[in-house]
Amino acid sequence: MSGRIVFARFACALSCLVALCSCVTQGKFDAADSDARSAHAALASALDREKADEKAIETLKHDLSDAESQRQTCDQKLSDLSTHDHNLQAQLDEATAINAKLSAELQRLGKNVDQMLQEKGTLAKALDDAKTRLEELRKAQAAAEARALLFQQFVQKFKSMVDAGELKIATRNGRLVLQLSNDVLFDSGQIAMKPAGKDALQQVATVFKTLKGRTFQVAGDTDDVPIKTQRFPSNWELSTARAVEVVRFLIAQGVDPHALSAAGYGEFDPVASNDKADGRAKNRRIEIALQPNLDELVAAPAVK
Repeated sequence: MSGRIVFARFACALSCLVALCSCVTQGKFDAADSDARSAHAALASALDREKADEKAIETLKHDLSDAESQRQTCDQKLSDLSTHDHNLQAQLDEATAINAKLSAELQRLGKNVDQMLQEKGTLAKALDDAKTRLEELRKAQAAAEARALLFQQFVQKFKSMVDAGELKIATRNGRLVLQLSNDVLFDSGQIAMKPAGKDALQQVATVFKTLKGRTFQVAGDTDDVPIKTQRFPSNWELSTARAVEVVRFLIAQGVDPHALSAAGYGEFDPVASNDKADGRAKNRRIEIALQPNLDELVAAPAVK
Protein backbone atom coordinates (compact mmCIF):
# COMPACT_ATOMS: atom_id res chain seq x y z
CA MET A 1 0.00 0.00 0.00
CA SER A 2 1.50 3.39 -1.02
CA GLY A 3 1.88 6.35 1.27
CA ARG A 4 -0.71 8.42 -0.67
CA ILE A 5 -3.47 5.83 -0.17
CA VAL A 6 -2.72 5.62 3.55
CA PHE A 7 -2.78 9.40 3.75
CA ALA A 8 -6.22 9.53 2.02
CA ARG A 9 -7.65 7.06 4.43
CA PHE A 10 -6.22 8.97 7.32
CA ALA A 11 -7.79 12.19 6.04
CA CYS A 12 -11.16 10.51 5.64
CA ALA A 13 -11.01 9.08 9.09
CA LEU A 14 -10.10 12.47 10.49
CA SER A 15 -13.05 14.10 8.74
CA CYS A 16 -15.38 11.51 10.09
CA LEU A 17 -13.96 12.04 13.53
CA VAL A 18 -14.56 15.79 13.33
CA ALA A 19 -18.06 15.27 12.00
CA LEU A 20 -18.97 12.88 14.71
CA CYS A 21 -17.50 14.84 17.56
CA SER A 22 -20.75 16.85 18.00
CA CYS A 23 -23.18 13.98 17.84
CA VAL A 24 -21.48 10.80 19.11
CA THR A 25 -20.96 9.39 22.52
CA GLN A 26 -17.67 9.42 24.31
CA GLY A 27 -17.00 5.71 23.56
CA LYS A 28 -17.49 6.12 19.88
CA PHE A 29 -15.31 9.18 19.91
CA ASP A 30 -12.49 7.32 21.61
CA ALA A 31 -12.71 4.48 19.08
CA ALA A 32 -12.58 6.89 16.19
CA ASP A 33 -9.65 8.68 17.76
CA SER A 34 -7.77 5.38 18.15
CA ASP A 35 -8.41 4.54 14.49
CA ALA A 36 -7.14 7.91 13.45
CA ARG A 37 -3.98 7.53 15.45
CA SER A 38 -3.34 4.03 14.02
CA ALA A 39 -3.84 5.38 10.53
CA HIS A 40 -1.38 8.18 11.23
CA ALA A 41 1.27 5.74 12.54
CA ALA A 42 0.80 3.52 9.49
CA LEU A 43 1.17 6.58 7.27
CA ALA A 44 4.44 7.60 8.97
CA SER A 45 5.81 4.07 8.69
CA ALA A 46 4.87 3.89 5.01
CA LEU A 47 6.59 7.21 4.33
CA ASP A 48 9.80 5.95 6.05
CA ARG A 49 9.76 2.75 3.98
CA GLU A 50 9.23 4.75 0.81
CA LYS A 51 12.22 6.95 1.62
CA ALA A 52 14.34 3.88 2.39
CA ASP A 53 13.27 2.28 -0.87
CA GLU A 54 14.15 5.43 -2.81
CA LYS A 55 17.57 5.54 -1.09
CA ALA A 56 18.17 1.86 -1.90
CA ILE A 57 17.23 2.50 -5.49
CA GLU A 58 19.71 5.38 -5.68
CA THR A 59 22.41 3.13 -4.18
CA LEU A 60 21.68 0.38 -6.69
CA LYS A 61 21.81 2.90 -9.54
CA HIS A 62 25.22 4.12 -8.28
CA ASP A 63 26.54 0.53 -7.94
CA LEU A 64 25.24 -0.27 -11.41
CA SER A 65 27.07 2.79 -12.76
CA ASP A 66 30.32 1.69 -11.03
CA ALA A 67 29.93 -1.84 -12.37
CA GLU A 68 29.41 -0.51 -15.87
CA SER A 69 32.52 1.66 -15.51
CA GLN A 70 34.55 -1.33 -14.29
CA ARG A 71 33.24 -3.44 -17.18
CA GLN A 72 34.34 -0.78 -19.64
CA THR A 73 37.79 -0.67 -17.97
CA CYS A 74 38.09 -4.47 -18.18
CA ASP A 75 37.05 -4.37 -21.84
CA GLN A 76 39.78 -1.81 -22.49
CA LYS A 77 42.41 -3.88 -20.68
CA LEU A 78 41.33 -6.99 -22.56
CA SER A 79 41.66 -5.06 -25.80
CA ASP A 80 45.11 -3.82 -24.79
CA LEU A 81 46.20 -7.36 -23.84
CA SER A 82 44.97 -8.66 -27.14
CA THR A 83 47.01 -6.02 -28.94
CA HIS A 84 50.07 -6.79 -26.78
CA ASP A 85 49.67 -10.52 -27.44
CA HIS A 86 49.50 -9.80 -31.14
CA ASN A 87 52.70 -7.76 -30.90
CA LEU A 88 54.45 -10.52 -28.95
CA GLN A 89 53.43 -13.08 -31.54
CA ALA A 90 54.82 -10.83 -34.25
CA GLN A 91 58.13 -10.50 -32.33
CA LEU A 92 58.25 -14.28 -31.81
CA ASP A 93 57.67 -14.87 -35.51
CA GLU A 94 60.43 -12.42 -36.34
CA ALA A 95 62.85 -14.07 -33.88
CA THR A 96 62.00 -17.51 -35.28
CA ALA A 97 62.71 -16.29 -38.79
CA ILE A 98 66.05 -14.80 -37.72
CA ASN A 99 67.01 -18.03 -35.92
CA ALA A 100 66.14 -20.08 -39.00
CA LYS A 101 68.27 -17.77 -41.14
CA LEU A 102 71.24 -18.06 -38.76
CA SER A 103 70.92 -21.85 -38.60
CA ALA A 104 70.86 -22.05 -42.37
CA GLU A 105 74.00 -19.88 -42.52
CA LEU A 106 75.80 -22.12 -40.01
CA GLN A 107 74.88 -25.20 -42.00
CA ARG A 108 76.08 -23.52 -45.18
CA LEU A 109 79.48 -23.01 -43.54
CA GLY A 110 79.57 -26.69 -42.54
CA LYS A 111 79.06 -26.05 -38.83
CA ASN A 112 76.21 -26.36 -36.37
CA VAL A 113 75.53 -25.25 -32.85
CA ASP A 114 75.87 -28.73 -31.30
CA GLN A 115 79.28 -29.26 -32.85
CA MET A 116 80.49 -25.86 -31.67
CA LEU A 117 79.30 -26.57 -28.11
CA GLN A 118 81.00 -29.98 -28.16
CA GLU A 119 84.25 -28.45 -29.37
CA LYS A 120 83.98 -25.79 -26.70
CA GLY A 121 83.49 -28.44 -24.02
CA THR A 122 86.48 -30.43 -25.31
CA LEU A 123 88.69 -27.35 -25.29
CA ALA A 124 87.52 -26.40 -21.78
CA LYS A 125 88.34 -29.89 -20.47
CA ALA A 126 91.74 -29.82 -22.16
CA LEU A 127 92.42 -26.43 -20.56
CA ASP A 128 91.39 -27.72 -17.11
CA ASP A 129 93.60 -30.80 -17.56
CA ALA A 130 96.52 -28.59 -18.59
CA LYS A 131 96.01 -26.37 -15.53
CA THR A 132 95.87 -29.43 -13.26
CA ARG A 133 99.03 -30.89 -14.79
CA LEU A 134 100.80 -27.51 -14.51
CA GLU A 135 99.87 -27.31 -10.83
CA GLU A 136 101.16 -30.86 -10.28
CA LEU A 137 104.39 -29.99 -12.05
CA ARG A 138 104.80 -26.90 -9.89
CA LYS A 139 104.27 -28.95 -6.74
CA ALA A 140 106.68 -31.60 -7.97
CA GLN A 141 109.24 -28.92 -8.81
CA ALA A 142 108.84 -27.32 -5.38
CA ALA A 143 109.25 -30.73 -3.72
CA ALA A 144 112.33 -31.47 -5.83
CA GLU A 145 113.84 -28.11 -4.94
CA ALA A 146 113.10 -28.74 -1.25
CA ARG A 147 114.78 -32.17 -1.46
CA ALA A 148 117.78 -30.65 -3.24
CA LEU A 149 118.09 -27.99 -0.54
CA LEU A 150 117.79 -30.60 2.19
CA PHE A 151 120.43 -32.71 0.44
CA GLN A 152 122.80 -29.74 0.32
CA GLN A 153 122.20 -29.03 4.01
CA PHE A 154 122.96 -32.65 4.93
CA VAL A 155 126.09 -32.63 2.82
CA GLN A 156 127.23 -29.49 4.61
CA LYS A 157 126.45 -30.90 8.07
CA PHE A 158 128.28 -34.18 7.37
CA LYS A 159 131.00 -32.70 5.15
CA SER A 160 133.86 -33.71 7.43
CA MET A 161 132.61 -37.33 7.65
CA VAL A 162 132.02 -37.50 3.88
CA ASP A 163 135.51 -36.12 3.22
CA ALA A 164 136.95 -38.67 5.64
CA GLY A 165 135.12 -41.52 3.85
CA GLU A 166 133.21 -42.45 7.00
CA LEU A 167 129.82 -42.16 5.31
CA LYS A 168 128.13 -41.38 1.99
CA ILE A 169 125.03 -39.34 1.28
CA ALA A 170 122.72 -40.46 -1.51
CA THR A 171 119.08 -40.50 -2.54
CA ARG A 172 117.33 -43.84 -2.93
CA ASN A 173 113.67 -44.36 -3.72
CA GLY A 174 113.01 -40.66 -3.21
CA ARG A 175 114.59 -40.62 0.26
CA LEU A 176 117.76 -39.01 1.54
CA VAL A 177 120.05 -41.76 2.85
CA LEU A 178 123.20 -41.81 4.98
CA GLN A 179 125.28 -44.92 4.17
CA LEU A 180 127.80 -46.24 6.72
CA SER A 181 129.95 -49.21 5.87
CA ASN A 182 129.54 -52.28 8.07
CA ASP A 183 133.30 -52.73 7.91
CA VAL A 184 133.62 -49.50 9.92
CA LEU A 185 130.82 -50.37 12.35
CA PHE A 186 130.99 -54.14 12.87
CA ASP A 187 133.26 -57.12 12.50
CA SER A 188 132.07 -59.90 10.22
CA GLY A 189 129.05 -61.75 11.64
CA GLN A 190 129.02 -59.58 14.81
CA ILE A 191 126.75 -56.89 16.23
CA ALA A 192 129.18 -55.46 18.77
CA MET A 193 130.06 -51.97 17.55
CA LYS A 194 133.68 -51.12 16.82
CA PRO A 195 135.25 -47.95 18.34
CA ALA A 196 135.51 -46.30 14.92
CA GLY A 197 131.86 -47.01 14.32
CA LYS A 198 130.90 -45.46 17.65
CA ASP A 199 132.89 -42.32 16.82
CA ALA A 200 131.09 -42.03 13.49
CA LEU A 201 127.64 -42.54 15.03
CA GLN A 202 128.37 -39.98 17.77
CA GLN A 203 128.84 -37.37 15.05
CA VAL A 204 125.62 -38.52 13.37
CA ALA A 205 123.73 -38.26 16.67
CA THR A 206 125.04 -34.72 17.20
CA VAL A 207 123.51 -33.64 13.90
CA PHE A 208 120.25 -35.55 14.39
CA LYS A 209 119.59 -33.81 17.69
CA THR A 210 119.47 -30.48 15.82
CA LEU A 211 116.85 -31.72 13.33
CA LYS A 212 113.53 -31.22 15.07
CA GLY A 213 110.38 -32.77 13.64
CA ARG A 214 112.22 -35.31 11.45
CA THR A 215 112.17 -39.11 11.69
CA PHE A 216 114.75 -41.66 10.56
CA GLN A 217 114.77 -45.33 9.69
CA VAL A 218 117.91 -47.31 10.43
CA ALA A 219 118.18 -50.25 8.01
CA GLY A 220 120.72 -53.10 8.11
CA ASP A 221 121.93 -54.69 4.82
CA THR A 222 124.31 -57.58 4.09
CA ASP A 223 125.95 -59.17 1.07
CA ASP A 224 124.70 -62.49 -0.25
CA VAL A 225 127.19 -64.60 1.67
CA PRO A 226 124.96 -66.78 3.86
CA ILE A 227 125.29 -66.94 7.63
CA LYS A 228 123.89 -69.70 9.77
CA THR A 229 124.63 -69.57 13.46
CA GLN A 230 122.57 -70.33 16.50
CA ARG A 231 122.02 -66.61 17.08
CA PHE A 232 121.63 -65.61 13.43
CA PRO A 233 120.00 -68.34 11.33
CA SER A 234 120.16 -66.05 8.27
CA ASN A 235 121.18 -62.59 7.12
CA TRP A 236 117.69 -61.35 8.03
CA GLU A 237 118.40 -61.74 11.74
CA LEU A 238 121.92 -60.33 11.43
CA SER A 239 120.90 -57.20 9.49
CA THR A 240 117.95 -56.51 11.80
CA ALA A 241 120.04 -56.95 14.97
CA ARG A 242 122.69 -54.52 13.65
CA ALA A 243 119.98 -51.92 12.85
CA VAL A 244 118.56 -52.24 16.37
CA GLU A 245 122.05 -51.90 17.83
CA VAL A 246 122.59 -48.63 15.93
CA VAL A 247 119.19 -47.31 17.10
CA ARG A 248 120.06 -48.09 20.73
CA PHE A 249 123.39 -46.32 20.39
CA LEU A 250 121.80 -43.18 18.89
CA ILE A 251 119.24 -43.09 21.69
CA ALA A 252 122.03 -43.38 24.22
CA GLN A 253 123.59 -40.30 22.59
CA GLY A 254 120.42 -38.28 23.16
CA VAL A 255 118.47 -38.79 19.92
CA ASP A 256 114.70 -38.84 20.51
CA PRO A 257 113.57 -42.52 20.35
CA HIS A 258 110.27 -41.37 18.79
CA ALA A 259 112.27 -40.23 15.77
CA LEU A 260 113.87 -43.64 15.12
CA SER A 261 112.84 -46.99 13.71
CA ALA A 262 114.80 -50.11 12.74
CA ALA A 263 114.55 -52.53 9.80
CA GLY A 264 116.58 -55.40 8.35
CA TYR A 265 116.74 -56.25 4.64
CA GLY A 266 119.33 -59.00 4.68
CA GLU A 267 120.91 -59.40 1.24
CA PHE A 268 117.74 -58.40 -0.61
CA ASP A 269 118.35 -54.67 -1.09
CA PRO A 270 121.78 -54.50 -2.73
CA VAL A 271 123.35 -51.32 -4.12
CA ALA A 272 126.05 -53.19 -6.09
CA SER A 273 126.70 -56.59 -7.59
CA ASN A 274 127.72 -59.37 -5.21
CA ASP A 275 129.89 -60.97 -7.88
CA LYS A 276 133.00 -59.10 -6.75
CA ALA A 277 134.52 -58.29 -3.39
CA ASP A 278 134.18 -54.52 -3.71
CA GLY A 279 130.49 -54.90 -4.59
CA ARG A 280 129.86 -57.14 -1.59
CA ALA A 281 131.63 -54.57 0.61
CA LYS A 282 129.25 -51.85 -0.59
CA ASN A 283 126.26 -54.04 0.15
CA ARG A 284 127.38 -54.62 3.75
CA ARG A 285 126.14 -51.35 5.19
CA ILE A 286 123.90 -49.47 7.57
CA GLU A 287 121.57 -46.98 5.90
CA ILE A 288 119.88 -44.20 7.87
CA ALA A 289 117.04 -42.86 5.73
CA LEU A 290 115.37 -39.52 6.37
CA GLN A 291 111.64 -40.23 6.33
CA PRO A 292 109.63 -37.67 4.32
CA ASN A 293 106.94 -35.64 6.02
CA LEU A 294 103.40 -35.83 4.64
CA ASP A 295 103.68 -32.46 2.88
CA GLU A 296 106.74 -33.74 1.06
CA LEU A 297 104.95 -36.74 -0.44
CA VAL A 298 104.10 -35.09 -3.77
CA ALA A 299 103.43 -37.59 -6.51
CA ALA A 300 105.16 -36.79 -9.78
CA PRO A 301 102.69 -36.24 -12.65
CA ALA A 302 102.15 -39.25 -14.89
CA VAL A 303 103.90 -39.12 -18.23
CA LYS A 304 101.41 -39.50 -21.09
